[in-house]
Amino acid sequence: MTAPLAAPPQSRSDLRVRYAETDAMGVAHHANYPVWFEVGRGELMHQLGLPYAEVEARGYYLMLSGLNVEYRRAARYDDHLTLVTRVSSVRSRTLTFTYELWRGEPGAEGELLATGETRHIATDKTYRPARLPEDVLTLLTAGAAEG
Repeated sequence: MTAPLAAPPQSRSDLRVRYAETDAMGVAHHANYPVWFEVGRGELMHQLGLPYAEVEARGYYLMLSGLNVEYRRAARYDDHLTLVTRVSSVRSRTLTFTYELWRGEPGAEGELLATGETRHIATDKTYRPARLPEDVLTLLTAGAAEG
């Protein structure tokens, strides 16, 4: 059963498009977006007090099981980007994160460049699906109440 998150925990990550991330036209390559999403996920997990390194040290992997990116506008070399990352659902064995990538600041001042979602399944070290420990589930869902 999915635990709905009324006010999901979120983080903001500041990024700048590096020259190496662009093509000959100065446009960020589409393959960078999932990498930027990973930055946001890592920062959100740290903010929740649950770094990925700790999850792995406890014997779990959060394996990527799905990825979606909706491109709206091109990010360009040297753009200042703001990535908003949220936990959108938590189940005993799965997590879903959502992303908004903005040029500048989110809202009226910025321009929404892309949205996305990643889905993850918890596994043990032998890659078998595993139920996340209650304290991990609590951290992921309690952050939602704090908003």
